[in-house]
Amino acid sequence: MHSNTSRRTFVKGLAAVGLLGGAGLWRPPVWALASPGQPGVLAGSEFELFIGQTPVNITGNVRTALTINGSLPGPLLRWREGDTVTLRVRNRLAEPTSIHWHGIILPANMDGVPGLSFKGIEPGGVYVYQFKLNQHGTYWYHSHSGLQEQQGVYGPLVIDPREPEPFTYQRDYVVMLTDWTDEDPASLMKTLKKQSDYYNFHKPTVGDFIKDVAEKGWSATAADRLMWAQMKMNPTDLADVSGATYTFLMNGQPPAQNWTGLFRTGEKIRLRFINGSAMTYFDVRIPGLKMTVVAADGQPVKPVSVDEFRIAVAETYDVIVEPSEAAYTLFAQSMDRTGYARGTLSREPGLLAPVPALDPRPWLTMDDMGMGGMDHGAMDHGTMANMPAMDHSQMTGMDGGAMQGMSGGAMEGMDHGAMAGMPMAMPMQSHPASENNNPLVDMQAMSTSPKLDDPGIGLRNNGRKVLAYADLRSTFEDPDGREPSRTIELHLTGHMEKFAWSFDGVKFSDAEPLRLTYGERVRVVLVNDTMMTHPIHLHGMWSDLEDENGQFMVRKHTIDMPPGSRRSYRVTADALGRWAYHCHLLYHMEMGMFREVRVQE
Repeated sequence: MHSNTSRRTFVKGLAAVGLLGGAGLWRPPVWALASPGQPGVLAGSEFELFIGQTPVNITGNVRTALTINGSLPGPLLRWREGDTVTLRVRNRLAEPTSIHWHGIILPANMDGVPGLSFKGIEPGGVYVYQFKLNQHGTYWYHSHSGLQEQQGVYGPLVIDPREPEPFTYQRDYVVMLTDWTDEDPASLMKTLKKQSDYYNFHKPTVGDFIKDVAEKGWSATAADRLMWAQMKMNPTDLADVSGATYTFLMNGQPPAQNWTGLFRTGEKIRLRFINGSAMTYFDVRIPGLKMTVVAADGQPVKPVSVDEFRIAVAETYDVIVEPSEAAYTLFAQSMDRTGYARGTLSREPGLLAPVPALDPRPWLTMDDMGMGGMDHGAMDHGTMANMPAMDHSQMTGMDGGAMQGMSGGAMEGMDHGAMAGMPMAMPMQSHPASENNNPLVDMQAMSTSPKLDDPGIGLRNNGRKVLAYADLRSTFEDPDGREPSRTIELHLTGHMEKFAWSFDGVKFSDAEPLRLTYGERVRVVLVNDTMMTHPIHLHGMWSDLEDENGQFMVRKHTIDMPPGSRRSYRVTADALGRWAYHCHLLYHMEMGMFREVRVQE
């Protein structure tokens, strides 16, 4: 927080919750989690939380945040595997609210999703959450009511294990990454509905056109620009909401405030990264310091050493670092390169390390969007250097009308050429009938792949070792072991101009629940037909990600889906009730990319 007022408010919030280090109750090094610069810690099994309004000043302008126990982020909740926790959540707002315990396996009526698992918490009301903890690791919690998560209703969560973990460390920090806007979130969403690229201030310019003509030639550059124009899309549209309105926070503090975690020489430090943002993917690195990833989404993984990782909205990664210099910068740049969150690890207060410049802003290509093969491998900066002209009459063999539904006939008017003989990188992707001629669907991926070894757009060949999903392996075998009895395929769909999002072209209000039989093992296949990246979260059950051969890789609660990707995972329907299943980009969820999963006997 920038101002003295907001700092006083923050300190009052800590006083309200109590800084409980839990001396003697928790194994070391809980003192680090409760040290200065960390969210206030509430430890034990009985908790009192309240959701209310708090004045904050993050950008130089006083705004009202919605907070938990008066702090942003809310208090760090410290639980212990095997305990039963009781949390009394009081609503001091003038509107209904809720708390969802993200990634926690619990009964449906404790999950905190209004309209599915309970009615919500009315103004002045209280709801008592109570459940047993059968897991450990790093998680988080947030409101599932309207756009309250964007306004500040979120906090970190750590569950200590019953058994010692297979790695050691002497200090332990939560690093919670979030995005803040001074705008009213409801107004922001209305802006996106009116003009979905309103916050994209980096659209291709005349200068870019001249540069590409010089590098690629006139015809290739003109063909590229024509293709994007006729698709009514933009190769620089990587994020719906950018640094034009967002300030990116680390543990509630903007870059200028520089959150700092202290260490002593020779210590190993555990950093628990949580992406609690509403809409922002972060690319995280600590220049000059290797990170050993030891957990993903709270679940232990075989250690892997990296320089950098991309963390999708709602994901968590735990890393071990061994600093030897006096200070290091924690650098988390947004995927669209419009800003960053920043902090410091240092031996003494006040020490600083250089803050790196933002990486160049990447451009989407047709291959990124699952249109691979159209470019014959020459798609740098979206340039379709060798792409033949397209003729609907000659698009033979396209399964399921693969080019249908593109922005009200966005392919219409393309120069009539010979698409029929064009080589394709992958077998043609089929699509559900509900996508065809659908005003809510503006594109469909033609060729898809798992892309598990792809670190992601903007991270390829950058000279750093970047984590990819292919690097993640759980420390345990497939916990279920059964082959799935059936497969459910869902397509992530949207219309960029209308800012409409859905599964299979059907928005939540028009969709039937996905019905699972209690105890069955199913395979879920997700296909991303959009040009955006989507983090997909299933409540109440684990998502066991598979490799290209259908073999178990890693257990997660949130599966990231880049454009043009087709990924599969197994789910054991071991939790009766009604569960939420949605994109965790807040405004995408609100605009329809949401389904109910109903587990019945």
